[in-house]
This record gives sequence, C-alpha cells and structure tokens, in this order.
Amino acid sequence: MMKLLKRVFIWWSGATVGTLWHTWRRGRFVGADGLGNRYYQDRSGSRRWVIYKNTVDASLIPPEWHGWVHHTFEAPPTVAPPKIKPWEKDHRPNLTGTPLAYRPRGSLAQSGVRQPSTSDYEAWEPK
Repeated sequence: MMKLLKRVFIWWSGATVGTLWHTWRRGRFVGADGLGNRYYQDRSGSRRWVIYKNTVDASLIPPEWHGWVHHTFEAPPTVAPPKIKPWEKDHRPNLTGTPLAYRPRGSLAQSGVRQPSTSDYEAWEPK
C-alpha cells in the first residue's frame, strides 16, 4: 500500500503513476544509460523524456543522453555513439550535499582558517 502511495504522490523517488501511464500509452523505448535511466520518445519524435532509476536528479543524465533529450543530437547514443576524446573525463553527477562535494580551504564545511585578503580594501568607519 505504501509503495502505491509513493508512486502516486512522490515524484522525486521515481516515476509517478501518471508518467508511467503516459509512457506506456505513447512512449517508445529508445535506450538506457549505464546508471539504469531509461529514455523514451513519442511516436512523432518531438517529445523526449527520461525515467530515472532512483532519485530524480538531472545531473544523473550523462552528456551524450543530455544532448539527445534536448534535441541537440538527432540520433540517440544507442544508434550513433559519440566519439570520446582521450582528454575527456568520465561523467560525475552533482556532488553538492555529499561528503565528496568540493569544500575549499577556509569554508565553513572544511576545517582551517581562511586566508587574509590581499586586496586594498579598507572598511568604512563613521567619523
């Protein structure tokens, strides 16, 4: 019962019942990425969407699929895989809010003392 209620009301933990119904009626499966996200388009090819495997987070879409979803590329990566350059790094999702997030030295989330300013700023003091 709880699983059904989550499907109806909670959109951030997967596809809702409405999205699944629309996908079943009008969607055509195009492919899936390495994270388990599934990509669909309608029969005319004008609408494209993704059903996330877990948490709904747009940063979980790899670049090649992002380009296809936003109509930058006409053919999906399953048909025309992109050429990967040797200098390209692997895709990483947004890490904000996780232990792997970037925390510069002196920030509140990182221990240490912030470096003093080296600019010529002088604070205003009333006379």
